[in-house]
Amino acid sequence: MSDIVLELQNVSRIFGEGDTQVKALDDVSFRIKRGEFVLIVGSSGSGKSTLLNMIGLLDKPTFGKVILDGKETTTLNDGQVSQYRNEKLGFVFQFANLLPDLTVLENVMLPQQIQGSSEDIRQNATDLLIKVGLEDQINKRSNKISGGQAQRAAIARGLVNRPTVVLADEPTGNLDSVTAGKVVKLAKTMAKELNQTFIIVTHDRHQFPDVDRVITIIDGKAFDGKQTTMEISA
Repeated sequence: MSDIVLELQNVSRIFGEGDTQVKALDDVSFRIKRGEFVLIVGSSGSGKSTLLNMIGLLDKPTFGKVILDGKETTTLNDGQVSQYRNEKLGFVFQFANLLPDLTVLENVMLPQQIQGSSEDIRQNATDLLIKVGLEDQINKRSNKISGGQAQRAAIARGLVNRPTVVLADEPTGNLDSVTAGKVVKLAKTMAKELNQTFIIVTHDRHQFPDVDRVITIIDGKAFDGKQTTMEISA
């Protein structure tokens, strides 16, 4: 098993044609190792949302390759991409996006149900909810829990398929600073306990101290470095 779980090779994404052409990503290359906790930061319009779409297999580059867990994904058709995304990626968003008519447990079970897993789905989801500290919320409707609890459930849902990479898009953007700090601490704990690769996309790196690496996106270009040495304007 390779130590590299994600590799971008000279990825560019161009929108429009002729005089209206915009290069949202410009020759981006980097590798991410298994178990790394990586931050991708950039101001609005920097290209980080486009990069998120590349990593999440939601869009394909104009040029370059996206290699996820050893497979070159840009050659896959739409059906193959969808299947591979479901197998290899877990997602956590700014808003938890839990289905309000389902219980917390039922929401966390959904990804494995969609995948058609033959495992004990209920037990897997229950175990993860206990890990994220929601054992007393399991049978509550998801619209009856707090925002912080909902994000904890969203992290459990993102982990339930045992993805190669968990991709989190502004996961603390809808939370107050105290709750956000707890969610960040939880994500780091899960990463360490499960040797889980996390890629966090955010405009505010200061909520995420002590990460393994920071990749800064400026005008579509990627600058890779340690969190303690990178400087970026908000």
